[in-house]
Amino acid sequence: MKPKMPRLRLELPETTVFSAELAVRVTDLNYGNHLGNDALLGLLHEARLAWFCAQGYQDERDLGGAGVILADAAIVFQSEAFLGETLRIELRVGEISRASFDLYYAVIAKEDGRPVAAAKTAIVFFDYDKRRSVAMPTAFRELLAIAGQTK
Repeated sequence: MKPKMPRLRLELPETTVFSAELAVRVTDLNYGNHLGNDALLGLLHEARLAWFCAQGYQDERDLGGAGVILADAAIVFQSEAFLGETLRIELRVGEISRASFDLYYAVIAKEDGRPVAAAKTAIVFFDYDKRRSVAMPTAFRELLAIAGQTK
């Protein structure tokens, strides 16, 4: 008998630093006629970019002197989401290091408040010209401090 693999669990930080509302589009549906995993990752990206833009940044390649790149992603689905539903995506900052931070997402169906998914991405600051990771820009680190997420 094969050993059973444990299920992934994500514990989200309590403080929401930004919230975005996005509708499930027909192109977000999979063969089960519900929100697909690949589409959810795209919606998380949209919410993350909206947060950056709300902070005055226009491009993920320049967040105060460095760009960002995704190092990893984890998604735990909690319920289905369907065409036309509005999802509230709450962003929450986790561990912060010299060159990266963890960004968590609580995805909630706006109409009835049911949890749809929890997710985490590791965001690494990256120099696209030199093709390597770099230290988090001071301005962005200060943004996290203002949000109460210092380290």
